[in-house]
Amino acid sequence: MKTAVLGAGSIGMIAGALMAKNGGDVTLVDANRDHVAAINAKGARITGFMDETIPVQAVTPDKMSGRYDLVLYAVKQTYNEAALTALLPHLHEKSLVATMQNGVPEPAVAKYVGESRLLGCPVGWGATWLGPGVSELTSERDKMTISLGTHGAVPPPAVDAVKMELSRICEIEPVENLVGVRWTKLIVNATMSGMSAVIGGTFGDVLDNEKALTCVVHIGDEAIRAAAAAGIRLEPMQGHDINILAFKTAEEMNFRREIYKLIFGPHRQLRASMLQDLDRGVRTEIDAINGVICETGRRHGVATPVNDEVVAVVHDAEAGRVRPSASLLERFRLPVLPS
Repeated sequence: MKTAVLGAGSIGMIAGALMAKNGGDVTLVDANRDHVAAINAKGARITGFMDETIPVQAVTPDKMSGRYDLVLYAVKQTYNEAALTALLPHLHEKSLVATMQNGVPEPAVAKYVGESRLLGCPVGWGATWLGPGVSELTSERDKMTISLGTHGAVPPPAVDAVKMELSRICEIEPVENLVGVRWTKLIVNATMSGMSAVIGGTFGDVLDNEKALTCVVHIGDEAIRAAAAAGIRLEPMQGHDINILAFKTAEEMNFRREIYKLIFGPHRQLRASMLQDLDRGVRTEIDAINGVICETGRRHGVATPVNDEVVAVVHDAEAGRVRPSASLLERFRLPVLPS
């Protein structure tokens, strides 16, 4: 399949480069001209849990040509309108678009490309953009997975063809409950990525900070309760039932802290993409991550005070009023739980 990876930043560049390495017909598309030039000149450089440079073609959106059979869509949701408007002329009647974004992006993307050609591809690994042409894989190579599910009525043979293409990247996990998978990933992002953006550190820094980790378990608990109130059935995450992260007592909460350490220990080096955005002085996807939990909670009568504060802190950081640091944890007033 003639494939474009639209949004070839940290995740997108690594995904596209691995597809190219394993025989895929892939073009990386990114608005960062220096990034595109570096990839074309030197190849896509992957560091961290990989150490490899892979030749792959890259272009800016204005240089896209022809029509693509498959588009892996990894643009941040804050840029949807510009990116999807530019993409539409490069889709044919049977083109498929697979969303690799954070949050629950399918409804917004469907408004542009239509539900009949849309698939969801929640990504189960992390990466950090280090500079033009270079991304760091921050999850262990053998832990890399991508889930694959449909948002609309994509025919099974088309889904199978996409699965074959995606398998050039890593292990593919077919899913039927895409919304449940999205919400499970949303909880992962809201907890660890949200707190990584608050304190300005890696997942390991979050796990090692007692109050940050306590905030994390409250973020997850609020999210699980909001999802339950909305009738969303959460899917397991790499074999783990995400619902076990809910709690009622202080003793249960302390046990949940240890579970987070077990689950996210392999991803200690990951630095949240929202924090990378703050470093570059650009808007984050906080409203599409923790903000979705807050909005869902408001609609269904579930209080989300810790998520609310994460959103407020990150907006303050976007506006330049604060800098991410562990000192911002003083702003969080955590609920008092029965023993």
